[in-house]
Amino acid sequence: MRRSRSLCAFIGILMLLAACSPVEEGDSDTESDELRAGEAQDGGELVIALAEEPDALDPSIARTFVGRIVFASICEKLYDVDENLEIVPQLAADLPEVSEDGLTVTIPLREGVTFNDGTEFNADAVKTTFERHLSIADSARASEIAPIKNIEVVDDLTVELTLSEPFSPLTAALADRSGMIMSPEQIDALGADFGDEPVCVGPFQFVERRAQDRIVVEKSNEYYDADEVHLDRVVYRVIIEPNVRLSNLRSGDVDVAERIAATDVATLEDDDAFQLTEATSIGYQGISVNIGNADGLGQPHKAPDSALASDEKLREAFELSLDREAINEVVFDGQVVPACSPISPVTPFAIEFECPQQDLEAAKALIEESGAPTPVPVELITNNDAESVRMGEVIQSMAKDAGFDVSVRPTEFTAALDETDAGNYEAFQVGWSGRIDPDQNIHQFQHSTGSINISGTDDPEIDSLLEEARVEQDPEARKEIYQQAIEQMHEVRGIIYLYHDKLFLGANREVVGIEYFGDGLVRVRNAGFAQTEN
Repeated sequence: MRRSRSLCAFIGILMLLAACSPVEEGDSDTESDELRAGEAQDGGELVIALAEEPDALDPSIARTFVGRIVFASICEKLYDVDENLEIVPQLAADLPEVSEDGLTVTIPLREGVTFNDGTEFNADAVKTTFERHLSIADSARASEIAPIKNIEVVDDLTVELTLSEPFSPLTAALADRSGMIMSPEQIDALGADFGDEPVCVGPFQFVERRAQDRIVVEKSNEYYDADEVHLDRVVYRVIIEPNVRLSNLRSGDVDVAERIAATDVATLEDDDAFQLTEATSIGYQGISVNIGNADGLGQPHKAPDSALASDEKLREAFELSLDREAINEVVFDGQVVPACSPISPVTPFAIEFECPQQDLEAAKALIEESGAPTPVPVELITNNDAESVRMGEVIQSMAKDAGFDVSVRPTEFTAALDETDAGNYEAFQVGWSGRIDPDQNIHQFQHSTGSINISGTDDPEIDSLLEEARVEQDPEARKEIYQQAIEQMHEVRGIIYLYHDKLFLGANREVVGIEYFGDGLVRVRNAGFAQTEN
């Protein structure tokens, strides 16, 4: 994500396609912008390089993007998305049936499914999982499905949810971690330690984890479509530095590498031994500013003792010191989509916003109006890989010209999450991998009760608009509500949105069957190594 030292000229915003699907058989092997399709041989071990260390492999509390990549192989959901980012049933048998008043949601379940420990998948298991999501300490799912007030088991294959109010984002939430159903037996056995040895429904089952090194999963014989799963094992290796991920891919030590750096794209494009695909992320990257999280998540909102928290004028000045277009050119070789919205331009809810342009004079004037002594100190936490640090240094350089003294604090990613959850930070350069419904990109971060509201945003107007958007059933009306909400977020600046990632996935030419969409997940259910001709 983060590179070069000098500031370059602006370039235009890139508007890219949302998703990439595998090429059809017969397409040229020289294609570098799509993943190879073809018949996979049975057996083998696929090694995938992850850009960060996942947090707990517990669907109720997990928060990291890389964790979702691992979950894609071991924890299926009630619903998933396809290559067009449309919701499709996975463990559910069909899309939900919603009552006319929007308060009753009936979900039919897939028949003949078992968890990877042999336990039967049924409505009772769904009820157990939902109750855990809603009640477990530190749940990151509670606000995603908060309107669920009652869960009734109609029969073994039917669940009926009673809502406190209509809730438009529910199906989309169930197409992510809120919809991952866990084995009730393993929940009973491990309780809060479920993430140490997760058991769900999936083509692969968890085997082992070595912290900061690897996660190993093996083909599950319990999986309902086991005949369609080719690989024996998948090994997820944690390789933080992009140049090291690339080197490991080119040497053959890994078969697939996620988030190839923009500056390394040309290297793979020019090498016929590898394939490269891209997708514009449905998530966002930005800077979370601690404006009301002095005492940590779950505690009453309280402003910390920091410059940015003390005055909205200083937060506005900080944003005006930044040049999104130059960040794109300098750090990403023009390979991201500069933006000031949490909603990706490749989704149906995309909203046009004219982002504030860099204005150093206006920024200086705001600092002077605030009465703050200059230079204004700001500590910025970044991830500890070289690119993230580079991103911090570019922000540091830009902000200095306006009168800010930014110190960059590189921190291992999961440790950074712990620090920011506890409120021990001023600003954090962090993103969100994105969901197909805007609610899951906004509510938990910007609503005063949001489960991941690390900024401590507590604004009645934002709250009201986000609540209204959850109840509204008409997509166009919801889009208008989100536009108003984001305009107010621009005033508060609990998060300063910067850009939408362009995701690059690199793979050995012999790998076939991987699916890679705009959500950035590496789906390996049907993956394998190409059959060799005898």
